[in-house]
Amino acid sequence: MRQYKCLIVDDEPIAREIIETFCSHYPSLRIIGLCENAIEAKQILLEQTVDILFLDIDMPELDGISFLKTIKISPQVIFTTAYKEFALDAFELSACDYLLKPIPLNRFMVAVEKAMERLQQTGFNSEKPDDFVFIKTQGKIFKVAFDDLLYAEASGKKVKVVTGDETLLASLSFTALELLLPQALFLRVHRSFIINKSRISYLEGNRIFIGKHEIPIGEFYRESLFKTLGLTSSGAENK
Repeated sequence: MRQYKCLIVDDEPIAREIIETFCSHYPSLRIIGLCENAIEAKQILLEQTVDILFLDIDMPELDGISFLKTIKISPQVIFTTAYKEFALDAFELSACDYLLKPIPLNRFMVAVEKAMERLQQTGFNSEKPDDFVFIKTQGKIFKVAFDDLLYAEASGKKVKVVTGDETLLASLSFTALELLLPQALFLRVHRSFIINKSRISYLEGNRIFIGKHEIPIGEFYRESLFKTLGLTSSGAENK
């Protein structure tokens, strides 16, 4: 199944939740970020490719129309706003669609399917998903293959990225790194740890072992971890 990476940008928490809920009706839509302003969204767009951008217009600091003008390679943009007077400006910027709040589900579906059709027509199928991430540290930028990345650990305002060969102290937030890593390969197992599930050696009690590395399992993440691995937490404890 094709996966379309989606970014939701809206300063209203309820609006973000509604769009996120609507997106959940489509298994092919993968939300890579929920942003409350354009500044946060800009950072994500600089770090990775976004296929569909759900963008509010009336936001603090930088409105959606002005923000879209700053994007060099634009994804399929679906404006979500309470103001119909900006529609002409939006379509002049080649927006895919313009949804007025409160957004009906059927109208949302029309917009999403239009965006997916456009992506298919512009050669989306030929794009090969990235199998690496770029990590900036100490004035250098390292290309780290997903398969080599064992786990990541929050370390103050930075992130410790551990590979099979070295440890890098990345100059980005833990949340930002999590957004860069594919959910199919990486799991959040603790408030401060993300692991590569393909590199797990074994589990014992509340710990995960990846080679010589020992990673704690947070109580909040335990149930979803074992469910993802096809296990039951009680069964794992008894082994």
